[in-house]
Amino acid sequence: MPQRITGTYIESTVAGSRYRAFVPAPLPPEPPLDLARPELIALKERADQALGRLDGITLLLPDPEIFLYQYVCKEALLSSQIEGTQSSLSDLLLFELDEPPGVPLDDVEEVSNYVAALNHGLRRMREDGFPLSLRLLREMHEKLLHGGRGAHKTSGEFRRSQNWIGGRSPAMASFVPPPPEHLAKCLGDFETFLHAGDVPTVVRAALAHVQFETIHPFLDGNGRLGRLLITLVLCSDGVLREPSLYLSLYFKTHRARYYALLDAVRTQGDWEGWLAFFLDGIAEAAQQAVDTAQRLLQLLAVDRARIAGLGRRAGTVGQVFEQIARRVVLTVPQVAPSLPMSAPTIRAAIDALVELEIVNELTGQRRNRVFAYQAYLAILSEGAQPL
Repeated sequence: MPQRITGTYIESTVAGSRYRAFVPAPLPPEPPLDLARPELIALKERADQALGRLDGITLLLPDPEIFLYQYVCKEALLSSQIEGTQSSLSDLLLFELDEPPGVPLDDVEEVSNYVAALNHGLRRMREDGFPLSLRLLREMHEKLLHGGRGAHKTSGEFRRSQNWIGGRSPAMASFVPPPPEHLAKCLGDFETFLHAGDVPTVVRAALAHVQFETIHPFLDGNGRLGRLLITLVLCSDGVLREPSLYLSLYFKTHRARYYALLDAVRTQGDWEGWLAFFLDGIAEAAQQAVDTAQRLLQLLAVDRARIAGLGRRAGTVGQVFEQIARRVVLTVPQVAPSLPMSAPTIRAAIDALVELEIVNELTGQRRNRVFAYQAYLAILSEGAQPL
């Protein structure tokens, strides 16, 4: 196969120091990807089958919207942890209750913004018929950086200055993306590729993620938005009906290999090596999501059966339990508007759930108590502990 052209280097100078910035070639790669390799065929089939199973199980969930919200929260944590935040899933859920989390507020706000950015993107595509586009990515970026540590870094706008990865200057960096004057061309080609119908969706998602990371079009938030882009491509093409697949745990687990393969694409044109890694990640992440959903369904069934054994109290306790199962972490005042019960009745039901060790109290206080569905939270939190 002829040598694959991956891009060109642009020589520049900053503060008297010379550096080289990389301008990637447009996608798809030239010469074309060798998708006929037996290992890639097998990996793609495995990934497609896993995505099909994942898309199917969301239909079996009694309240898929709530499960997906919590699952997106977990993805937001993992994606932000890759970039150094120290939040846990319980921290985020406490933050959204307006309760004080156990970590710096900026950490939790950054994660909450990730959830808001994804929801905005999906809502625009579904309700407004808006295409996956540069404009949509800018809108999501504005949500992503709202009020957090990166809010001062031109949220919602493509950069107008040089950025870099690693090191204290471009001359010392491990990688320097395209100079700002090359962004318009790079991004125009990138947007065109997002709608290349002749490239299989999972392959397009794999290539688009690398290209976005290489262009690094914003001053901050590129990593988080680049990981969100994978799910957006899959949902935009209808491969997934719901945003139930995320690769951040896979990338977090294999961080060194992930970065080495991104570099190999840029330096050697090894798109096939990256694609094999990506497809393996798709299959692994999809299967993990299916396993998580099945374990949560089993847990709910077991706990509902235990509550049914309470006799006359079962009806009241069961109704309160369903509210806790929907939110995982909540307070008595949050349950009250959803149920035709008095606050003392709700508190008595929660006390019964605490006695059954289904629910536990997080604050240790006598007033303004916060309750968690601990076993559910533990399953959902697996792999989401801070680095």
